[in-house]
Amino acid sequence: QVARVRANLFFQRGTLAGALRVIPYEIPTLEQIGAPEACEELIHRPNGLILVTGPTGSGKSTTLAAMIDRINRERAVHIITIEDPIEYVHGHRRSMVVQREVGSDAHDFAGALRAALRENPDVVLVGEMRDLETISATLTLAETGHLVFATLHTNDTAQAIDRIVDVFPPQQQRQVQIQLSQTLAAVIHQRLLPRADGAGRVAVFEVMLGTPAVRNLIRDGKSNQLRNVLATGAAQGMRTLETDLRRLQQAGTISRQVAVAESLHPNEVE
Repeated sequence: QVARVRANLFFQRGTLAGALRVIPYEIPTLEQIGAPEACEELIHRPNGLILVTGPTGSGKSTTLAAMIDRINRERAVHIITIEDPIEYVHGHRRSMVVQREVGSDAHDFAGALRAALRENPDVVLVGEMRDLETISATLTLAETGHLVFATLHTNDTAQAIDRIVDVFPPQQQRQVQIQLSQTLAAVIHQRLLPRADGAGRVAVFEVMLGTPAVRNLIRDGKSNQLRNVLATGAAQGMRTLETDLRRLQQAGTISRQVAVAESLHPNEVE
């Protein structure tokens, strides 16, 4: 057994076609994917919300799998994952891992999350926060003393905050900002970029941690100021996407053209 395959079959020009994604049985380590050092500290937290964001195909599932696998190897806890579909398979090591697939093991994400509250988990992975119900249930889990991992599709870390808050009606947004300010442990934004030598792809990361300054800005609805905190938070383990792009470019890992094209603030890369 070498790998599992996630397949999407469809018709084009009257013939069958497919898109295949290979998922290895061996889960890569945090070191192998080049994850930020902050990830090592985050997995030992007893509670809080950790968001991994990025565009489709940016390696979010792999990063989450690596973090869950590290917890599984180092902590004796009860882990529940809710995915659509299950990609990486986790065996029982130090932890007990329950993996539920939407469609076959649960009707939807929101229902599985509500059920998880009665299943005594320590750690919960939410494959994707797609709607208001799922986001609300995820925040409740994080608020009630669980360590919760979840994904979103965003262009940077600050946008993740706006994406969550904007899902709710205006009259609820203030309360959601307070919930986020109390539960957010980190937002990790990532992308996969082509290596300059043509040998595959490399991950680039932006990291925002739930420091007092970040929490205050979220509570006060000032997400537009979060980038300033990231830019000055290197000593605390934070980094902007541009900082990581510049690091990889200077090391010769990615080309200047790729670094500039991927940056939301190209002047900080050049």
